Amino acid sequence: MKIFLDANILVSVLNKEYPVFSYSSRVLSLVDNNRFKVYTSPLCLAIAFYFAEKKTNSTSARARINILSEKLLFTTVGPKVVDLVKKNKKIHDVEDGLQYYSAIDAGCKCIVTEDKNDFYFSDIEVLSSRQFLEGHVF
Repeated sequence: MKIFLDANILVSVLNKEYPVFSYSSRVLSLVDNNRFKVYTSPLCLAIAFYFAEKKTNSTSARARINILSEKLLFTTVGPKVVDLVKKNKKIHDVEDGLQYYSAIDAGCKCIVTEDKNDFYFSDIEVLSSRQFLEGHVF
């Protein structure tokens, strides 16, 4: 199953934000499970770096991002994705739209996020990290 991790999942792992960390870190660990292909976007990685750098420092944040980038698969955010966001009048937050359509373009069947309401327009499953684990792993 292809899943997409929103930036807040990456941030919660990088910054060990409890109580979400307990679930988000388990979801992220699925990169080593053959049943799942775990995607994020370059934009999510940049957002995660920004918040990790604020909490620690550039050197530490870069090291953490380097580890993530070796394990995760990446969606693309190109002209096709941008056009889909522009055409969808339901989307008010462009960044969320870019994440959504890049996930769709990569064939993801689920978006894992702690801000489920951000994807109110989604036609695919949107779950918190806990919900994802309970519904698809345990």
